[in-house]
Formats: sequence, C-alpha cells, structure tokens
Amino acid sequence: MAEDTGSRENLARTPLFDLHVELGARMVPFAGYAMPVQYNGILDEHRHTRNQAGLFDVSHMGQVRLDGPGAAAAMETLVPADIAGLGAGCQRYALFTNDKGGILDDLMVTNAGDHLFVVVNAGCKAQDIAHMRDRIGGLCEVTELSDRALLALQGPAAGAVMARFAAETAEMVFMTAKRVDILGADCFVTRSGYTGEDGFEISVPADKAEDLARRLLAEDEVAPIGLGARDSLRLEAGLCLYGHDIDTATTPVEARLVWAIGKARRAGGARALGYPGAEIVEQQISAGPVRIRVGLLPEGRAPVREGAELQDGEGRVVGHVTSGGFGPTMEAPVAMGYVEAGLAEIGTRLNAMVRGKALPVTVAKMPFVKQRYYRG
Repeated sequence: MAEDTGSRENLARTPLFDLHVELGARMVPFAGYAMPVQYNGILDEHRHTRNQAGLFDVSHMGQVRLDGPGAAAAMETLVPADIAGLGAGCQRYALFTNDKGGILDDLMVTNAGDHLFVVVNAGCKAQDIAHMRDRIGGLCEVTELSDRALLALQGPAAGAVMARFAAETAEMVFMTAKRVDILGADCFVTRSGYTGEDGFEISVPADKAEDLARRLLAEDEVAPIGLGARDSLRLEAGLCLYGHDIDTATTPVEARLVWAIGKARRAGGARALGYPGAEIVEQQISAGPVRIRVGLLPEGRAPVREGAELQDGEGRVVGHVTSGGFGPTMEAPVAMGYVEAGLAEIGTRLNAMVRGKALPVTVAKMPFVKQRYYRG
C-alpha cells in the first residue's frame, strides 16, 4: 500500500475518522484522505482477518448510482464487462479502458434492480465520475453517493457475524447484493471484498456508519483493520492494486484480466467490442501479449518491493516488480510484476535487483493463498 506523499493538511475525513483516532490508529494521508494504516500492527491485523473477521473503513472509495433504462448499455461503452447481461442482485468486476486498451481504473458494478451501483477506487474517484458524466451522462443519470460510507467486513467469521445483524445475508453468495435494514439503517450489502476471504461490503448512510462500526466491533470475532493489512491480504490473494499492478499503459490481457471481458463482448459475441481500445485488446488476445503479469516468490526472507528490476540469468532486464512485501500467511515474501511473455511459465527462475544485489525469485502461481469466497 503506497502512502500518499501529499501534504497532511486539508485531508478529507471519512465518517469514521473520530472512531479511528479513539481506537489508536496510526493515521496517514491516502488518496486525499486521512486513513488508518494500522491499529495494533499489520501482521496481527492480517492474521486476524485470515482467521476471524476484520472491519475495514473503505469510505474513501467512490460510490455512484447510474439511473435510467439505458444505464447498462451506456456502461458497456466504457467497460468490456457484460453489464447488460448482469442479473438483478448480481455484481461484476469491470475495467474502464482507454483508446489504447490501457486501464483507467478497475471497479465493481452491481445491478441493484432499478439502477446500477458502482464502486470506484479512491485515487481515481474524481476522474472516474467525470469520465462517466462526460461519456454517458446524456444516456443515464450519474449521481455520486457522497452521503454514504462504505465498510468492509472480511474473514471466515464474516458470514456468521453479518447474519446476527441481518439474517437474510446468510443466503447471499459471492458477488451478489441485497438491500437490508441493519440497526434501522438502509444498507446496500454485497458479498465481496478485497482480501481473498469471504466477506461483505456495506454501503450505509454516513450518519449511521459509526454506530454500525461500533456494533460490529463489539462482536468477539471482529477487530479493526487498517490499510496496511488490506494491502498484504490482497497481495497474497493475487489481486491487483490500481496505479501499481494495473494502469493506463497496461491492458487487461497483459494484466491477466481477460476473464473480466464478458463472452458477449468478445469478438463474435452478441455485443462484441464497442468499448475503448477493444480492437487492440482483441488483437492481444489472439496474438498474445509481449509482457504479462506473474506471481513471484523471492528466496529467503527479504521482501522485494515495487520497482525492483527483474533480470534473466544473463543479466538482461526482462521485467519489473509492481507489488511486493511480506506475506504473513505465507510466512515468506511475495510479489507480483511483469515479465516478457516467454518467461512467464511457472517455475521460471529470475533475479530481482534489490539494493544493487541479485536476489533469486521464482515465477509462481497466483493466488499465493487460496481464495475462500463463499459460493454456497
């Protein structure tokens, strides 16, 4: 997780800011917000989430509502995902692309029945909302839900905890959504998250967020978790971080995100192409990319960080690391990055340059830790 390097002054605060301070969080600037990076230590928070349930404040992310009968078709002009075929109460991962097939942001889109509910990354929020208003604002109504907070309850105990507050969530499976009443608050809940574990993201009115957070934290299994552990959890789960593992110069094919391109949107599909950069993406699908994202397992205990150069046995530069750190569940360092496609086979041995020294790394299968999403 890369900290914002900007000034600590004039940072926005989420509705849970006072609670974070009360709980002793170390606050850092992130995407223009003052956010908790840790409370009791990243390792402990990471392990608690893997073993029980962690509560994350992700209210800095953008929540957007798209209204109108043409909303799904309009959204398909911006993303390669199958939005028109998304059933009510279902959620899908999507990518905003540019004219070269590069990724402007990754996002979650949910068919809420009478509208689309969209969640975008905090660092891209302003540009994403402007992008939607500019490109599809004449086809559907684009409304930022700035009066709502977003909480993420993640971990193997998340299902049992949520059922105590809203029994109907027990029937939900991964990537589904439901509007529920929790403690008198009108909440929109999706069974999803960014940790590789079972869990929920809860959109709640901002003025009800602190009460809900306190009530969830009062449950024996639940602890507050900061952005530091969120980053190590998603890395172990093999999930991309925008601005690091994916960006405007990286296509879905290079990022190994072809699965996010709906069958109906592929060449020959019912609604083929039609999104920015589609022809370039399809060409890469057919011919294969020049470079591709891979998992990396460094030897020893020293982590390999973002930006490290990757070399082959002859010292030729063949790629670079985009995310890296210590994996507490693995009890070993893990990383991901991009290498020449011919060197992407699992088991390939490379060297990462760390402080001028060559550290052996092996191309490995991702996720590093088995994903445990609840599928029923």
